[in-house]
Amino acid sequence: MRKFLIFTTTALMLSAGTAFASGDKAPHWDYSTGHGGPENWGKLSAEFATCSTGQAQSPIDITPASGERSGIETLYQPTVVDVVNNGHTIQLNYAPGSKLQSAGQDYQLLQLHFHSSSEHTVQGKSYPLEMHLVHKAADGTLAVVAVMFEPGAANGELAKIWNHMPVKAGEVVILTDMVDAGKLLPENRDFVGYDGSLTTPPCSEGVKWHVLTTPLSLSPEQIAQFRAVIQDNNRPIQPLNGRKLSQHK
Repeated sequence: MRKFLIFTTTALMLSAGTAFASGDKAPHWDYSTGHGGPENWGKLSAEFATCSTGQAQSPIDITPASGERSGIETLYQPTVVDVVNNGHTIQLNYAPGSKLQSAGQDYQLLQLHFHSSSEHTVQGKSYPLEMHLVHKAADGTLAVVAVMFEPGAANGELAKIWNHMPVKAGEVVILTDMVDAGKLLPENRDFVGYDGSLTTPPCSEGVKWHVLTTPLSLSPEQIAQFRAVIQDNNRPIQPLNGRKLSQHK
C-alpha cells in the first residue's frame, strides 16, 4: 500500500467545488455551531453568499413524490482510486470513463464522498451514513446520486475503502485494490428527484439530485470506524420553498 501526504488546499476545492485563484486563501468553514458553522456559511465570503440567500438549497427532507418518471442508468467501471481525507469528509476521486445517464443527459462520475449522519432525511428519518456520487455533464451541470446506509451486515465494497481510510486531514491513500462504484448502489435504483444545490460552500444551485429510496447496509463496526475519523459532517435540512419532488422508477 502506498501512502502520500499532501496539504488540503486542492482536496478542499474538489470537495466544496469552490474556485479560488492560486494563492487565495479559502475562508474556513466547518460543521460546528460556531463562527464557521452552517448558519454562518453565507457570511464568510461573497463566494458563499448563496448558502444564505439561495432558495433551492440542499439537503431536504424527502417526502412521498408524485408521478413515475424515467429512471437512471449507471455505467460505472471499476478503477483504482485515491482516497482523500480533506478535513470535511472522506472522498474518492474516480478515474475518467464512468457515467450516469439521466433524463437524456450524460454525466461523468467525478468523485464520491460520505456524510455521517445523513444529510437528507426520508420522512424525517436520518441514517447513520449517506454517500454522494458527484457527476458533471459537458455543459457543466452537476448531478448527484445519494445513497443511504443503515445498520446491518458489513459492506464488502466499503471495507476496501474503510480498511485504508486516511485518518489525518490532508492525507491521501492510493488504493491498490480496484473500487467499483456500481457495487455501492442498491439493485433497486428508484429515486426521488429534485433541483437543489451543493451541500457545502459555495452552496451553488442548479444541482440535479437523485436520492435513492432503497438503502444499503453497513455494520455497526463500520459506522463506528468512519465516525472515529469523520463525524457530524451533515448540513441541516433546508426549506423546500415550493420545490416539487418527482418519483422515478
